[in-house]
Amino acid sequence: MDRVAATAAVPCDIRDLTLADAGRRRIEWATSTMPVLRAVRKQFIKTQPFAGSRIAALLRCTPETANLLITLRDGGAQPVLCGASPVSTQDDVAAALVRDFHIPVFALRGDTADVSGQHLAAAVATQPHLVVDTDAVLSSRFLGSANGVAGSELFGVLEETTAGVNQLRRLLRDSSGPPIAGIAAGESSIRRLFDNRYGTGQSALDSLIRITDLLIAGMTVVVAGYGQCGRGIAERAQGLGARVIVTETNPSRALEAAMAGFRVVPMAEAAPMGDVLICATGNRNVIGRDTFDRLKDGAILCNAGYSDVEIELAALKRLSASKREARENVEEYKMKDGRRIWVLAGGRVLNLAAAEGHPVSVKDIGLSTEALSAEHLVRNRQSLSRGVYAVPADIDRLVARMKLDSMGVSIDKLTIEQEQYLGRSEDNKTRQ
Repeated sequence: MDRVAATAAVPCDIRDLTLADAGRRRIEWATSTMPVLRAVRKQFIKTQPFAGSRIAALLRCTPETANLLITLRDGGAQPVLCGASPVSTQDDVAAALVRDFHIPVFALRGDTADVSGQHLAAAVATQPHLVVDTDAVLSSRFLGSANGVAGSELFGVLEETTAGVNQLRRLLRDSSGPPIAGIAAGESSIRRLFDNRYGTGQSALDSLIRITDLLIAGMTVVVAGYGQCGRGIAERAQGLGARVIVTETNPSRALEAAMAGFRVVPMAEAAPMGDVLICATGNRNVIGRDTFDRLKDGAILCNAGYSDVEIELAALKRLSASKREARENVEEYKMKDGRRIWVLAGGRVLNLAAAEGHPVSVKDIGLSTEALSAEHLVRNRQSLSRGVYAVPADIDRLVARMKLDSMGVSIDKLTIEQEQYLGRSEDNKTRQ
């Protein structure tokens, strides 16, 4: 299919500008359900915190991230978007960003590794002052060598993922160069709560139902991992009428799951009982060779954790007699003893590979946190030394307060006497 290389002096590599009308409608729908980011955007229009700043973002090209880019642009930035995942790029959204919002976009659904590399090079060529990154892929282009990119004006990085934060710490430790400050946006306490527990909890089950068209009530669902993602999945599955079993390696989390009323057993014991097994650990080969031998006929395997490493697909392929597509996003592995094992979305992260990810209102929290963290980096660029910082607590509190306001929820305030009793001062109060 032909691609659009540039239009009206807006550099881009997108699929088709004629998709822009559909993309704009989807962006507008997302806007209507992102009240916190709307409030941030309104504030940025007044204060222009990014005036003159070039921002390169390596993010999934979706209606929600489009609204983040528009918010940064309206705050004075010159943003460019590079697609972080070819399976989640929405070509109509890319077209609308280019045509209607004049934001350069380099993203194609289903692009190749070579094309993705070209897109990264295009983002680097904009010489950004600030990077909004996924898995530290874009940051590595600046910090991956002893000196980074020559002439770089980069001073700040926002990183979305835990793996990316760890990589960014290594990059800043092992390379020389300017005093670049990073913020671990993905580790914000409010974002982790909403993204992982509520976002993954709902979207993983929603994706499972969309793909299989099965009734969850009455099924036995095995949830591997009881972190925030696992908690959310277990709670939603239980709410849909499933019998939920949790497997864990962490004794504290296992105890928490047991105290929440879930049955907790080792994977070897859970596997024969599971109608559905969902990984949410962030680790590799959680469902592996030993598990495959124990699964019942018709067991469904899916991953709501990290990348495509949680299910040991190479071992499953070796053990199976045949493999076929049972329906879209469902691969059937027929074992040599006649059992059928179904793998959803090719073992990739379920809600991203076969659906639209987290609900919009959940993304509203995370993207608003990123926007305010970007403002923090710009405003404090002279005082922040080289290293990776947590999202400031006042930003978490501010986002929580803005979300409560959008829901019409009021809360109590501490009296002066209570503030004094707790040892707080006026300087420690939440930003208004």
